[in-house]
Amino acid sequence: MLEAEFVARVKEAGGNAFVVGGWVRDFLRGEKPEDKDYVVTGLDVERFRRIFPEGILIGRSFPVFLLPIDAADGRGSRQCEVAMARRESKSGSGYRGFSAEADRFITIEEDLYRRDLTVNSIAMDLHSGRIVDLYGGRADIEAGVLRPVSERFGEDPVRALRAARFAAKLGYRPAPELISAMDKCRRELREEPGERILGELKKALATDRPSLFFRLLHSAGLLEDTFPEIHALIGKTQPEAYHPEGDAFEHVMLIVDQVAGQTKNVTARFAALCHDLGKGATPVEMLPHHYGHEAKGLEVLAGWNRRVTLPSVWLKAARFIISQHMRAPRLSKPPKICELLLMMKAVEAELPVGDTKIIIGADNRGLPPYLEHAEEIIAAMGRISGSDAPRNLTGRKIGDWVKRQQLEACRQILENIMP
Repeated sequence: MLEAEFVARVKEAGGNAFVVGGWVRDFLRGEKPEDKDYVVTGLDVERFRRIFPEGILIGRSFPVFLLPIDAADGRGSRQCEVAMARRESKSGSGYRGFSAEADRFITIEEDLYRRDLTVNSIAMDLHSGRIVDLYGGRADIEAGVLRPVSERFGEDPVRALRAARFAAKLGYRPAPELISAMDKCRRELREEPGERILGELKKALATDRPSLFFRLLHSAGLLEDTFPEIHALIGKTQPEAYHPEGDAFEHVMLIVDQVAGQTKNVTARFAALCHDLGKGATPVEMLPHHYGHEAKGLEVLAGWNRRVTLPSVWLKAARFIISQHMRAPRLSKPPKICELLLMMKAVEAELPVGDTKIIIGADNRGLPPYLEHAEEIIAAMGRISGSDAPRNLTGRKIGDWVKRQQLEACRQILENIMP
């Protein structure tokens, strides 16, 4: 169904159709808009179902339908969300503590008022093309500011993380009233399911500058409650000769942004975020040194996973980077280099070799020659198979032969590239 047909059918039934949220925001920013979300006013659920029998009701607390609507951008129809305009009132704690009303008398202005940030509280009337902006969203887009729509911002405490995520996504600065509104979310945020916080972390890591997410949470006093493992890095000094950027927190923020600038792989970005987790556990008397922070980092990561179950691919990638990021740049002996490269190959499904190189290169301001040629060496070792072993070898001896040949293949390349 073309969008024009959708709009015409809504209008014929006495309703109004709007595009809301991120699509309008990005359209006004001059960026390529994301998928459209629609809001319909002037219709009740029964009337909507009669007009669009193909719609699939997915909302539980309030009516939201999935409808196939042509995006008009050449990508064909897709299932788009169409919501009835609604107003909400706080009736309990957390994101479930809401009661929602949705009927044909609720206006688009009321629907926009319940939203989180002014930049997300703008609609486009699809009948006239008019921009509906009662809360200053367009001005805040032009100024690059994030501001809550109203005092109701904190009714869903995870909006605080969402706001921090938009700071990372858009690069906008927070208005003072946003910092205050986020701070008021602290008590209820502690009670939120870890899955919701993890969901915002995933989206934040997918932005161009993930560090802005953590920095805004820290400014609002929420970092310790939401990501205590990252907060623990603050104030952990490092040798200035190696880390002129500052403490362990500043270092990790620098590295995660550098890695984000080179790979879109969120798993790699998480591994970069975690590479120095152990520094948060360094005793004060040991500072600015962090002896043994690799082993401590594995313990901190395990604690994080006990607190909030992390994706298994994240865990495997982060464990590898935590345990090897200090060791990798220092290796010079072919047997150890061969061993590490085979380990890199073993975790390639979770962390591609190229992403491992990006993380280690960012952390060490460059790569040793063997890592520059990691793919070449790994490919050479991968061409060696037990089926090539001498016929008189059996059992474990075949495996030993393969290891010797892999080491020899590694050694031959290293002789040409190592100083």
